[in-house]
Amino acid sequence: MQRRYYRTRDKIYLQMSRFWVRPLAVTFVVGVVSGVVMEFQFGTNWAQYSKYVGDIFGAPLAAEGVLAFFLESAFIGVLVWGEKRVSPAIYRLSSLLVALGATLSAFWIIVANSWMQTPAGYQIVGGRAELTSFVEAVFNPSTLPRYLHTIDAAIITGSFFVLGISAWMLLRNRELEMARKSLRIGLIAAVIACLAQFGTGHYHTLQVASTQPEKFAAMEGLFQTERSASFMLFGQVEPENRIVRNQIAIPGLLSWLVTMDVNSEIRGLNSFPVNEWPPVKATFYTFHPMVILGILFFLLSLWGLVLLKKNTLYSSRWFLRLAMIAMPLPFIANELGWIAAEAGRQPWIVYRLLRTADAVSVNVPAAQVAASLVMFSVIALLLLGLWVFLIAREVKQAVAGDSSEKGVASI
Repeated sequence: MQRRYYRTRDKIYLQMSRFWVRPLAVTFVVGVVSGVVMEFQFGTNWAQYSKYVGDIFGAPLAAEGVLAFFLESAFIGVLVWGEKRVSPAIYRLSSLLVALGATLSAFWIIVANSWMQTPAGYQIVGGRAELTSFVEAVFNPSTLPRYLHTIDAAIITGSFFVLGISAWMLLRNRELEMARKSLRIGLIAAVIACLAQFGTGHYHTLQVASTQPEKFAAMEGLFQTERSASFMLFGQVEPENRIVRNQIAIPGLLSWLVTMDVNSEIRGLNSFPVNEWPPVKATFYTFHPMVILGILFFLLSLWGLVLLKKNTLYSSRWFLRLAMIAMPLPFIANELGWIAAEAGRQPWIVYRLLRTADAVSVNVPAAQVAASLVMFSVIALLLLGLWVFLIAREVKQAVAGDSSEKGVASI
């Protein structure tokens, strides 16, 4: 939006930029606060984990703070308060640096988590993992697939956020020109990101099938090792009976997707020790709704693109209503994906190196761990409520006509 303004000098894009920086700033602040919880838990609930991998796990988190977080946190201040205090070129640069910093932050966080999924570049010395190759640890087998998949999911989430709020403004006849242009930008970004998600999702699936076969089998509800394995759309998984009832599946498609050979063999959970199975229900019932939601996002954005081509997008009340309803769904899809990824890694906190049961703090009673989790959960719920309240307030104030720098600075 700022690029459009500096190229065309059309003030509507300046108005749009001022409007959308408000929910961005609120989201940034709440996001930073929510991330602090992890830092506490490393030293309290996960002392044995911190001792085991501290030499490795600390490196990407330190890189995230030094190379990325300081960048985005400094320049978001310029973005929120500096429009009249810096040159136009510096102000536009600040928006690019905030985007770059956020994207780099995601990379280093994904690196740390991916190392836990597929550890590389280490050696075990004295019962501790020590770094032998920073490059191998950073670019472990799951880093790029997971990073691309997660970043694209974030773009989908942002696109549907813009779509939903823009649709709300159109349905209420508020700031119509700004709403139309915002809706168009959000829709185009959504179409591209949703289409790319098929590629990144497949790339990530191939990595999981290769490096974490137990997780892959649990996601697909596959108990028996099979040739020409079916792609499970959905069903009722019963791990105690090692069966999926009422399943809806496409024969041979899973084998073809993984190996490009419909007759290839896919390992089932029965080929692994039961004590190394992930929680099958948690993995299965989070993975499949995530996939279904991803397909629905693509279909909705594609429908919007058709309406845009027909010049009926802004008057289609059905689409606008569905865009509003769909606004929170990418947030849910992201959480489902993370649950599938982390539940599917169990019983390992570091895959095939350290079990989750061996990573907890031995001197902290279970009651205290439970109390801290409850406390953090309550804080998270309060932050969620605060985020919704502030976003709603800022949007209502902006569409009421307060989109000036003064309104932005009030954040």
